[in-house]
Amino acid sequence: MMTEQPESTPRFAVDAMLGRLARWLRALGFDTTYSPDIDDHDLVALANCEQRILLTRDRHLITFLRPDQGLLLTFGRPLTQLDRVARTFGLSPTDDLFNRCLMCNSRLRAATTDEITALVPVRSRALPGPFLVCPGCSRIYWPGSHVKRMRQSLADLFPELQADNGV
Repeated sequence: MMTEQPESTPRFAVDAMLGRLARWLRALGFDTTYSPDIDDHDLVALANCEQRILLTRDRHLITFLRPDQGLLLTFGRPLTQLDRVARTFGLSPTDDLFNRCLMCNSRLRAATTDEITALVPVRSRALPGPFLVCPGCSRIYWPGSHVKRMRQSLADLFPELQADNGV
């Protein structure tokens, strides 16, 4: 069974090597910062200041810069990394799936009719929706075949998604 995210839900900071993991965490609804150009010292300072868990593949970040909270990931595949993060921090799916922009982390909002007309390809406008837009970067999202594939990948890691979402 999926649940609402409580205020104590972990927030993440992800290093430059884990951009695809950041998108998967965002798809699950987790607040995840990812700035591939940020300096290592600044990334650790940001994670500490905002009480985020730093996820990295860089041993130097964990060993020498010592973030308050961090996890060294040694696996290369994003879904394997996601599984490790979920098991380490006890993450489970919430009702907040696909409600964050996969690119900039902003919370999505319902798209207006004008936005749908301007931004959604004609062949996709007949889909039942919802159509969501990112207020940060203006990307638009809808439940196309890519969402179905992502849901199936998430259901492989979180079996409760199959029962709750009919994946």
